[in-house]
Amino acid sequence: MESEERVRHIVVMGVSGVGKTTIAKGISTFTGWTFAEGDAFHPEANVAKMHEGHPLTDEDRWPWLRAIGAWMSAEIAEGRSAVITCSALRRAYRDLLREDRPEVEFCHLAAQADLIGDRLSHRDGHFMPPSLLPSQYATLEPLEDDEPGVTVSVEGPVPDVLTRVVASLHLPDRRADDHPDPTPDQRTQTTE
Repeated sequence: MESEERVRHIVVMGVSGVGKTTIAKGISTFTGWTFAEGDAFHPEANVAKMHEGHPLTDEDRWPWLRAIGAWMSAEIAEGRSAVITCSALRRAYRDLLREDRPEVEFCHLAAQADLIGDRLSHRDGHFMPPSLLPSQYATLEPLEDDEPGVTVSVEGPVPDVLTRVVASLHLPDRRADDHPDPTPDQRTQTTE
C-alpha cells in the first residue's frame, strides 16, 4: 500500500516539447500516483503572453510556481504521491518547488534543440509557439549534483524513454495485472 511507502512527488521537467506530459502520464499509469499538468496552473495572462510569442519573465513565473508548490503541499498533506509537469528550467525555480517539501524529486527530460524544434513544429493545440524554444534553452540550468533527481534522454521511442525513467527513479509498479510491462521484449510481441 502507498500509505506504507514514503510519499514522493516527481516533477517532470524540461523545455517545451520534450515530452513532459507524455512521460508524466506514463509514470502515473505505472505507479498509480496522481497526475497534474503544470500548465494548468498558469494564470491566463501567462498563457496569453506565451501564445503571443513573448517569453515569460521571473515575475510571471513565481505565482505559477507557488501555485504548483501549494498543490504539491496539499497532496503531500493527504499522504498522496504524485507526478506533475513543470518546465522548472532554473535552479531557483526548483528550489522554490522543493521548499519545505523534501518529497520532491525531479526528472529532467533532455534532448538536443534540433530534435525538440522538430517536435514543436509538428505539434498542434499548444499555447507555446516554437519560436520561444531558444529562450527556454537559454534559461535552462540542468540539474546539479546536490539536487534530488535524474536526467534522462528523450531520444528514442516513448516506451524506451519511459522504461529508462522508471528504472532511474526506482518507481513502484502499481499497474493492474492486465497492463503489459513496458520492457523492450514484451513491447515487440504481438497479441494476435
